[in-house]
Parts: sequence; C-alpha cells; structure tokens
Amino acid sequence: MKNIILSFSILFGILFLGGLQPQQSYAQERETKETFLAQADQTDSEHAEATHMEQADHGDEEHHVAPTWLVIPFVVLLLMIATGPLFYEHFWHKNYPKIAMGLAILVVFYYLFILSNVHAPVHAMAEYIQFIALLASLYIASGGILIEIDKKATPFANVSLLLIGALISNLIGTTGASMLLIRPFIRLNKGNIQAYHIIFFIFMVSNVGGSLTPIGDPPLFLGFLKGIPFFWTLEHNWPAWIFALGLLALAFYFIDKKLGKASDEDIETEEITYSNKFSLIGMKNFGWLFIIICSVFLDPNVIDGVPAIVYDGQKFSYLREVIMLTVAFLSYRFADNRAIKGNEFNFEPIREVAFIFIGIFGTMMPALELVGNFAKSPEGASLISHNTLYWGTGTLSGFLDNAPTYLNFLAAAMASKGADINNIDQVRLFAADGFHDSSFELMAIAIASVFFGAMTYIGNGPNFMVKSIAEQSGIKMPSFFGYIIRFSLPVLLPILILVWLVFFAFA
Repeated sequence: MKNIILSFSILFGILFLGGLQPQQSYAQERETKETFLAQADQTDSEHAEATHMEQADHGDEEHHVAPTWLVIPFVVLLLMIATGPLFYEHFWHKNYPKIAMGLAILVVFYYLFILSNVHAPVHAMAEYIQFIALLASLYIASGGILIEIDKKATPFANVSLLLIGALISNLIGTTGASMLLIRPFIRLNKGNIQAYHIIFFIFMVSNVGGSLTPIGDPPLFLGFLKGIPFFWTLEHNWPAWIFALGLLALAFYFIDKKLGKASDEDIETEEITYSNKFSLIGMKNFGWLFIIICSVFLDPNVIDGVPAIVYDGQKFSYLREVIMLTVAFLSYRFADNRAIKGNEFNFEPIREVAFIFIGIFGTMMPALELVGNFAKSPEGASLISHNTLYWGTGTLSGFLDNAPTYLNFLAAAMASKGADINNIDQVRLFAADGFHDSSFELMAIAIASVFFGAMTYIGNGPNFMVKSIAEQSGIKMPSFFGYIIRFSLPVLLPILILVWLVFFAFA
C-alpha cells in the first residue's frame, strides 16, 4: 500500500509539473524570432563576403543540394547494422570496417568533387571526432574499475543496482555505466541469472537512465555539440526520467520476485554465507573519469578563451578531445591489471562503434539535408508537432540508431520554423523556446530518442555490447525478434505510451 501511495504521489507531481509550460506571448516570440533571423542573415552575409562565397544566387544554392538517391548509402548502412550480426554474422564481423568506411567515402567524395561542398564533410568530421573521443575515453577509463558485491541477490538488491546504474549513466555515459556494472550485476545473480535480468539492465542502465545529461547518451551529446546547453536536458527531462524509471523498477521488482523465487526453488544449493560487503579495484580510474567529465565543459562556443579551430563561422573544439584521448591512453596504461582481467576488458566493442559511426557520420549528411529541405516546405512543416516528433523519433530510434535519428528529427523540427541545425546560435534559440513550442518539441525528440533506443538490440550502442558480454558469460539471450516480442512490446512499449499520455498527448 505504501508503494502504491508513493507511486500515485509521484504521478500526481509529474502531471502537475508536466502541465506547467512557460508562457510567452506570440507577438513577443515573433518579435524575438524576427530579430534573431535578421541578425543571422546579416552574419551569414558577412561570412559569405569574407570567404568569397556567393550565397545570394539561388541557382548556386540548388547546385549544392544533394540528390535524393545519395541517401541510399545511409539506408544501406543502417539496414546492414540491423541485419548483419543476425543473418550473416561471420561476413559482417570481418568486413564491417570496410563497409562503413567505403560507404562514407562514397558520400564524402560526392560532396567534395561533384557538389564542390567542403563545408558539410568538415563539419561531419569534426563532430565525429568529438563524439568518438567522449565514448572511447569513458569506455576505456571505466574498463579499469572492477566492482565486486558479496551480497545475496534479492529483487530489492537488483532494483537498487539498476537505479544506481541509471544515475551513474548520466555521469559516465550509458556506455561507461554498462561496461562498469554489467559484470557485477551478472555476478550478483550468479546461479540465478536469466535473460530478463539483462534486458531490464539494457532498458534502465543502457538507455532510459542516461537521459539527464549530454554525457548520458550519444544523441544528447550530439545535440550538445550542435549547441544545446549542457543543463537543458536535466531541466526538461527529469520528470519523464523519474516516471519511466519508476515504472520499469516496479515492473522488474515484481517479475524478479516471481521468476527469481521460482528459479531458486528449482535449484538445490548448499547454504551460502554473504558478507554483504562491497569492494572496488581500480579506484584511481575514477580520477580519470572525473577529468573526462570536467573536460566536457571546455567548449569554445560556451567559454571564451578556450582554444578552437575556427571554420565556416563555427568554433570547433580540439583541446577537449586531446584531453579525453590522452586520458583514455593513460587510464589503460596505468590501470590495475586485476580490474582489466576481472572485467575481461577488450577493445572490440569500442572499435566496432568507432567504425560504424564513421559510416553513419559520413553517410547521413544528405539525409539531414533532405529532411531539412522537406521540413521547410509547407507540406513538411504542417506535419511537425510534438506528438509526431515523439513517435517519429522513437520509432526510428528503436530500429535504427538513435544518434542519427535524433539529428534528423531535430533538423526537421528546426527547418520547419526556418532555422538551421548547423547554426549554433539558432540551435540555442530553438532550445530556449525562441520559436513557437520549440523547446517542447526538442523535449519530445530528446526523450523519444533515448527511451526508444531500448526497443531493440540496435537502438543504442551499449545494447549489443551488453548482450555480447551476457552471452560470453553463458546467459542464453533472446534473438533480435525474441527481444522485441517477449520484452519490448509487452513491457517497454506500454511504459512509452504512458510517457506520451502523461507528458505530450494532451499538452
């Protein structure tokens, strides 16, 4: 009864807070928007003159627009990411670096030599370096920390660990938190570990948990790189985060109480004494993680004086990335060997992510451009709303990769209001509700991309990594479609529908 009362209290609070939307008169908003766009046009003109690029001629602009068919490499890559590990595993594992690189080079060369567009590939390359530097440094630094828990596995202990992991994922990323906690979670449930344990770990730690900071999940970090303020996600996403995690925790608790107890009755083991002690090996790697987290704030677009490479009117960070990659090297070089061996640490998961995202960043340029152009049209703009953004972003995030999906729908939402995702000032204005309902639309995109990433093994980078580690530990995991039918549809989808009903449907 106490849990029920607490749940209804939290739900009432979220409904109340969710209904409180900042109000602004339409006239004032329109004035802000027009003033900004006028300033943006002036800035663009000055930049065009400085770089001797003639942007006023509409025929020249059309010449630089990517053809529709150039989206094909992007679609092919995403389809192969989805089907390769399942249907032609040996070929995919051996050749995915060549496939990803080859498709990326095809698109980049078309931009460079056919469209004479150097700007888009340079922007994509800079964003990829920033993206992979964060993921790799978090993955490597957390791999040198070994957690050992000598405690009896109970539903409450398991739920506690999952909720702690959800919190930690906002500090060291879903990749880092998954790498740090999946093996302790498996060891905690030794002798009674089942597939549903791993699936809920993917739901709560590898996905939903990391929705409060840009560090938490790759799509949110891409938004941060585009110009969304660091604390925007915490300010806007926390009610839905509490709501979804609370429902997932309750669902897991009752499932674990029923299935875990049934499994205990089937297995006859001798009495085991637990010390209830918690131990850590590799404590110094928390220092390395702290340096990585601090370096995230060294953004030249936020802090004046931070060294940067200025190109195409935008400041690109490099000091932050140098620090991250240096920390990655040092954290591995001086890591405790007991932690490395205990975690069975290897570089294959991050190697796969690095190559796959070279392909994604290289091939998604025309998709972003075409989506943006369509959204600028009256037909496209009429389809944009917080509801369509939630379900559109969510559906594709579940079956493709949530990072490029986030960018595609953010580009569409911004373009429908006459803004450009590649203009950092316009991104900031969009996040600050400088356009009609823009902050609310961004909230729908952000929550959907992170939450729906748990719908399949391929929705988010850590999902497949967790699955692989579980299978290496002897746990029989469901197939791609088994995951969806047994867990995503009956457990996760109803929670995602409730999130929509509470926060978006009637707003």
